[in-house]
Amino acid sequence: MKKLLFGLVDRLTRAQKRGLLLLADVLVAPLALLITGIFIRAPGGEHEWLLFPGAALFAFGLSLLFGMPRIKLNAYETMAILKTGAFAAVLTLVLSMLASVVGTAVPAAAAILFGLLFFILSVGARMVMLHALLWVLQIGQKGCRVLIYGAGNTGTQLAAALRSRGTIRPIAFVDDNPALQAMVIAGLRVYPSDRIERLVRERDVSRVLLAMPSESPAKLARIAHRLQLAGVDVHTVPSFAQLVGEEQLVDNLSPFTFGRFLGRQQIEDALPQGADAYVGRTVLVSGAGGSVGSELCRQLLLIRPRRIVLFEISEIALYTIDRELQAMAEGTGVEIVPVLGSVTDSRLSRMVMQDHGVEVVFHAAAYKHVPLVEHNPIAGLANNVLGTRTLADAAHEAGVARFILISTDKAVRPTNVMGASKRLAELVIQDLAKRSKNTIFSMVRFGNVLGSSGSVIPLFKEQIARGGPVTLTHEDVTRFFMTISEAARLVLLAGSFADPGDCRGGDVFVLDMGKPVRIRDLAVQMIEAAGKSVRDERNPFGDIEIVVTGLRPGEKLHEELLIGEGLLTTPHSKILRAQEESLSELEMATALRALRSAMAAGDPQAARRVILSWVEGYRPPEVAAAGR
Repeated sequence: MKKLLFGLVDRLTRAQKRGLLLLADVLVAPLALLITGIFIRAPGGEHEWLLFPGAALFAFGLSLLFGMPRIKLNAYETMAILKTGAFAAVLTLVLSMLASVVGTAVPAAAAILFGLLFFILSVGARMVMLHALLWVLQIGQKGCRVLIYGAGNTGTQLAAALRSRGTIRPIAFVDDNPALQAMVIAGLRVYPSDRIERLVRERDVSRVLLAMPSESPAKLARIAHRLQLAGVDVHTVPSFAQLVGEEQLVDNLSPFTFGRFLGRQQIEDALPQGADAYVGRTVLVSGAGGSVGSELCRQLLLIRPRRIVLFEISEIALYTIDRELQAMAEGTGVEIVPVLGSVTDSRLSRMVMQDHGVEVVFHAAAYKHVPLVEHNPIAGLANNVLGTRTLADAAHEAGVARFILISTDKAVRPTNVMGASKRLAELVIQDLAKRSKNTIFSMVRFGNVLGSSGSVIPLFKEQIARGGPVTLTHEDVTRFFMTISEAARLVLLAGSFADPGDCRGGDVFVLDMGKPVRIRDLAVQMIEAAGKSVRDERNPFGDIEIVVTGLRPGEKLHEELLIGEGLLTTPHSKILRAQEESLSELEMATALRALRSAMAAGDPQAARRVILSWVEGYRPPEVAAAGR
């Protein structure tokens, strides 16, 4: 029965809904007249019965004249009620004139009673219809039950607004003011903030709405952080004065637009003359669930390759990107193949290349977090160096046309194990490039990717959301930055350039990334973009403090993109090609043999000695620190 009611309401057209509201006015007028006649009997007239159809007819016309059917039920509020009062007054006057015409004397008391009854019944009919409508809608739609934190003006206005929506149900108020607690405001009880977790659990609350726009952003951030730690979804609500521009509007939950912090113009969205390298081909992306790898897959999908093989060691990351791409690929004819495993697994790597006929490989799988790899050098070198060699060998044996390694600016004169491991991975690719006849090997090197996992912007955003402080390793530290979409486009462009007609193989492609960004300036921009101010000696009453923690082991003050000086052009004006020195085949074999021995012995110091011997410019953290 309930589902039937919902179906009937859901199928009503706008014209039918207006017709029902008009019918209510037409029926209420004779009913009010009938009730008036019961209490006050007017002197009779032989045509007194004409008042009843007259009341319905005039109610019909005046309802249309006043636009009563056009007022939506969920927007029926003070102004609509006043309009109903004017409607009742005019209808009463018209019926009094009609009574005089038909010879029925209407006492003043009867006219006043009719007007009041019509007004009450008309308003009441709409209230009953509204609540019935909301009840029916709640049957067919899953409601979102919310708590409103703040029982002031904004909170009460919000509660009134939410009541008109069938899918959002305010359950109660929460307020830190003891004078308001235990009161009932706008039909909702006010609870102290320490009852939130219990209310969420017992009343099946979906989220908490912070309706305290007059509070400082820092305090709101602290409250939101405390609620989020308790597992509650939190949203902030601006005041109505903020919405109309009388006060500054601060949305603490709005996402940052990463490109605004680059300090330069982004490379264009188009992929010039590069799409042909991938259309109709089978492309493998290792590390497909990572920040760059997943964006690479999304952009590849737009180019319409025949097949995208997702090679990923993390089960949840692979599940997430596979589910997303499968939905995106519907109707495109592109096959999405998820492969769960490590690039260090030589048997699996060879099998994937052969079974799926891979033609292009983008190698994005790597351990990239500097402090973690610094503390786990064996794992970092095994994955980043030996994993690269394993996957590249499998691609070479399978006759893959192109193999593109995704590298980092930290590989240039590295001061940490992660950077040294990526430089060794580059040397591996350069070595294979010199000996390969069928596979074109190349590398792409770029700086930090804005918004990627573990990068500085998500960290700063989280710290700002908590109310600070924002941690900075050094006042003068700088980095090159690019967006994830730019990184993916650069990789695709480099892959399209990796052709015997354009390069000889083993080249390093770099993006003209402009000037490096000072991280402190980035932190200040993000704090101000969130509507907050920096708290320092010049502004002791600011919202967010910036705290300098000191450089981490292996961290540089300034990163570089090139080892040598020479740069060559490419078909894209913003992408340059560097031809850098590499190891000989014998030297590379010796380095890998020593590294494997260190891996087998589980000796991190021996592994560090390998990179110290073979990676040009590598300076361990203690040496780099002594040189500063």
